[in-house]
Amino acid sequence: MKLKNKVAVVTGGNSGIGFGIAAAFKNEGAIGTITGRNQETLDRSVAALGAGFVGIQADVTNMDDLERIFRETFDRFGKIDTLVVNAGGIVDGSPMAGIAEVTEDNYDKYMDLNLKSVYFTVQKALPYLHDGASIILIGSSAAHRAAPGMTVYSAAKAAVVSLAKGLSLDLLARKIRVNTLSPGSIDTPVFGKIVPQEQVEQVKQIWKDLTPLGRLGLPSDLGKAAAFLASDDSSFLLATEILADGGLTNIIQMK
Repeated sequence: MKLKNKVAVVTGGNSGIGFGIAAAFKNEGAIGTITGRNQETLDRSVAALGAGFVGIQADVTNMDDLERIFRETFDRFGKIDTLVVNAGGIVDGSPMAGIAEVTEDNYDKYMDLNLKSVYFTVQKALPYLHDGASIILIGSSAAHRAAPGMTVYSAAKAAVVSLAKGLSLDLLARKIRVNTLSPGSIDTPVFGKIVPQEQVEQVKQIWKDLTPLGRLGLPSDLGKAAAFLASDDSSFLLATEILADGGLTNIIQMK
């Protein structure tokens, strides 16, 4: 129960990695808020987490929604100890593409969701975070390795890794720790947003073969790492990145 009585906010906690993190926090004794845009999945996830967690429907690219997330969480729980800035990823209706196909609108939407929203999520949380809080930014192994069609997304995630360093310096006086947790290929419904459903298993196998540990990550794998970063066990970690990617970034296999 390393997070007993700690209050957490997990953006995008209604599915995938975000829900895996919220579930791990719950198992370690935390309470708090998960957010998401889809009310149905939000309600389902809150029910699965059980007592102690509430859901707030919100769009992290909307400044008013961001302020409401933290105000309502603080009003309900009286404090916020941990913030997980997880919301991001694929933009619905705006597929990833190479530079010749990316439009200005496509570029802006990916940067708004995966970089701008990260920066302002932290900013809007600051009045409600107590001194000594832990902020966890969700990066990606894509920040370190190029993949077809992922240039804009990868650039945004590389900026998130850098952002954690600058924010750590900005918040040093308040002893607020900012670190990045960067997943590799994780088994979530996101695959269905990238390729047609009939190709999902084939694409998953490609990523399994590329990952030295020979499997996709699970949301629970990220949850355990995030629980460590949220807890006092990581009190000497600041402005650093944990790559939870099964060796994808740092090991090249010769076959």
